[in-house]
Amino acid sequence: MPVITVKMGKASVEKKKELIEKLTSAATEVTNIPASSYTVFIDEFEYDSIGVGGQTLAEKFATK
Repeated sequence: MPVITVKMGKASVEKKKELIEKLTSAATEVTNIPASSYTVFIDEFEYDSIGVGGQTLAEKFATK
């Protein structure tokens, strides 16, 4: 059973569904393993729990 894990900020249910579908499709195309064999985990984090370049994403988004 192949597993795909994604760690990211919060996303809508619709975006997560799209991500799962597209990741599964791409992995199936590359590996020739059936889509039904794949499990996708999405770990979501609040933007104040993700840091890029010494700032949280909450800080980065607040300055835009």
